[in-house]
Amino acid sequence: MKVVTLENLLTPEITKPARYLGNELGSFHKQWEEASVRWVLTYPEVYEVGASNLGHIILYNILNAQPRQLCDRTYLPAPDLAAKLRATSTPLFALESRHSLSDFDILGFSLSYELGATNILEMLDLAGIPKTWQERANKHYPLIFAGGQTATSNPEPYADFFDFVALGDGEHLLPEIGLIVEEAKSANLSKEELLLDLAQIPGVYVPRFYDLAEDGSIQPNRPDVPPRILRRVATPIPAYSIGLVPFIETVHDRLVIEIRRGCTRGCRFCQPGMLTRPARDVEPTDVIETIEKGMRATGYNEFSLLSLSCSDYLALPAVGMEIKNRLKDENITLTLPSQRVDRFDENIANILGGTRQGGLTFAPEAGTQRLRDVVNKGLTNEELLRGIKTAVEQGWDRIKLYFMIGLPGETDEDVLGIAETVRWLRQECRMQKRKPLDFNITISNFTPKPHTPFQWHSVSTSEFIRKQDLLKQEFRTIKGTKVNYTDVRISAMEDFVGRGDRKLSAVVHRAWQLGAGMDAWWESLDQAHGAWSQAINEAGLSWKYRQVEAGEWNVFESESKTILDAPLPWDHIDSGVDKKWLQEDLNRAMMAAIVPDCSFEGCSHCGVCGVDFGHNVVIPAMEVPAFAGQFQPNIQRSQRMRVWFGKIGEMALVSHLDLVRLFDRVIRRAAIPISFTGGFHPGPRISIANALPLGATSSGEIVDFELTQRMEIEAFKEKLVSQLPSELPVYQVEEVYVNSPAATQLLEKAEYHITIATDETSEQWQTWIEQIEEQTEILWEKKTKSGKRVTVNLCEMLYELSLLSSNERSIVLRYVGSCRNDGTLLQPQQVIYMLEKIAQKEFDLLRVHRHSLFLAHPSSLNQAK
Repeated sequence: MKVVTLENLLTPEITKPARYLGNELGSFHKQWEEASVRWVLTYPEVYEVGASNLGHIILYNILNAQPRQLCDRTYLPAPDLAAKLRATSTPLFALESRHSLSDFDILGFSLSYELGATNILEMLDLAGIPKTWQERANKHYPLIFAGGQTATSNPEPYADFFDFVALGDGEHLLPEIGLIVEEAKSANLSKEELLLDLAQIPGVYVPRFYDLAEDGSIQPNRPDVPPRILRRVATPIPAYSIGLVPFIETVHDRLVIEIRRGCTRGCRFCQPGMLTRPARDVEPTDVIETIEKGMRATGYNEFSLLSLSCSDYLALPAVGMEIKNRLKDENITLTLPSQRVDRFDENIANILGGTRQGGLTFAPEAGTQRLRDVVNKGLTNEELLRGIKTAVEQGWDRIKLYFMIGLPGETDEDVLGIAETVRWLRQECRMQKRKPLDFNITISNFTPKPHTPFQWHSVSTSEFIRKQDLLKQEFRTIKGTKVNYTDVRISAMEDFVGRGDRKLSAVVHRAWQLGAGMDAWWESLDQAHGAWSQAINEAGLSWKYRQVEAGEWNVFESESKTILDAPLPWDHIDSGVDKKWLQEDLNRAMMAAIVPDCSFEGCSHCGVCGVDFGHNVVIPAMEVPAFAGQFQPNIQRSQRMRVWFGKIGEMALVSHLDLVRLFDRVIRRAAIPISFTGGFHPGPRISIANALPLGATSSGEIVDFELTQRMEIEAFKEKLVSQLPSELPVYQVEEVYVNSPAATQLLEKAEYHITIATDETSEQWQTWIEQIEEQTEILWEKKTKSGKRVTVNLCEMLYELSLLSSNERSIVLRYVGSCRNDGTLLQPQQVIYMLEKIAQKEFDLLRVHRHSLFLAHPSSLNQAK
């Protein structure tokens, strides 16, 4: 059992060290010894991506709500920390407990992207855990499992890496797994016996109990496991979405609440739409109450309603308006993911608008009506125009659109239709005295996915390139458009891996060895493509990759239809949608025949609805409350509170910008009546006197808060302290005149205590200090914000320097130097530079502590009296 000490890892060269602290608001810190089953869940991306993933947060909260179970978290370390872990032989650890991953009973990975498995292998390697279940079979390692969309759709390319795979929704499934593991530990079962018990749970797939047959199908290799494994279905529970509030800014830096799970639109390219059926609406009252509670519990100033198709949640306008009205005075913004343009109206525009009007995203997918019918998009040109016009009339001047190329049955006319559609929309949506509408456009390459009607189709990379070139030429003539194109190399690899069989485990492993990782990030694209290509060649599967790359599975050609009868690597995964129905829907696509949305019209007989998966749950539209108006910032300045606080312990690793965000959220959680600035982007009147260097501790920081209502000092302090981390202690609160200069303007100097590594005597240090005091000029060249280089005299900024304490290995110096926000600031490293000039040797700065800040003159009411 190994517990990691962060102090030796999170040294100054590690960027964003707050990623690894594990002490965010909403984190759980259960007693290790009291837990019968210990989980660690990870979203195998960097912290900013993983910690804001809703599914990750929900399952983390649910598992920690179970008695006798502990759930910790970890994420893919950034390259700097990964290198540090390897250099120091430190195993990858879980954030809250700091235990190495090998100490846990169960280690779960979310696999939501075809090429993401290389990140999982990287994390297993950093943890010192063998990559394959075969290597772990008879040894004491955690059970390694995967869940998520990619793992559910086709786990075969990754089958060698996992002891089991969790298929579908995990809200009920994971607690059931935990109970089985607890019983197995109590009964001292072997790993084989435990996995056999787990294989009896619907939704658990144990790859070692199945083999790849000669015909390409997956068959059980023992009689006591099911031939097909059911995908699990659960209804969203909004309360579990209230959770982690990271210190650093994340990809989705907001509260996210799921309003609908599942989609029955029937878009033929859409794997989530097929793999999450039936549709299940969340009760509007649950959504409203959870958001109101969650916003106050987290302090976020933004929330998002999440669904595959938010617009199909018929109560959306009513729910959104009710929430907006309730939180009207709190400068809260609502965002929605890509939504149906045909349902966008004034009501939705009102709940999205405000002082921080968010972006607006629609996905027409195809550029012509015919091709939209082929893919069953269910969107007409008239509906598209009406939705875009509504957005323009409601104040939007830039809209994001998603299109795809390479869809089955696509012609060059369809491709050029994308540009023609954008040109037409821009022309039709012109308004007097308004600048023309601009578009951000993303052109994705269609990648066929398992469990969809288009799972038998593929497109050649050369065709993608040719079609991209067609569009690039056409868009040169259209103003006001910014167009992004998906790299065709990544699309081909996604296709190859996503529809592969068990033989691809060796390819994934070799690609990781060759440096593939973080393949979803464009910075890694060339390296990723090279690694994957070499791995495919070495595995002798180049012919198969070329088949995908060349688009030889074009089911719109009659001679290719025999492939419809061949076994598929994922046929043993029971998604609920009949394979025969998918084949029939492919035939309907060839005839451009539309299938209605079964949530609102007749059943399409796809096979999902029944005992195993349930039925569609659709909540009808509700009356939309009257719009109470947009947020109007309260700029009243009735009182200013000046707070002296500390920044100690691990909070020293939270940056200044993150501290600013933290104070904003603390004020919201504490319900302190903060005043706002005016203008187009009003912000809370919170002013920190001076930025403390990252990694430095302090006992003398100052922050000003301006309030709209007067509060007693003790009441204000009590509310503030109740929401602050313990390592941001509040030492003193005073009221100052509201119209007096802010602390940031009054700031003159600061006292620092700096610890320096040394083997010199205190007498020698005293001599050096005296020599510095005798100096009148020690010059330092610095670069200004404008990029100019200027020379400053450090002696003019140093007021006091003295020896505080010493021991055999280090010495602590106290200095008082200038500290003004006009750039006249004596930094610790500059004092070290002065010492090095005098001593003619280099020194290592070990620790920095800011003891106090000094203001130019008293401005508190008490001092003024």
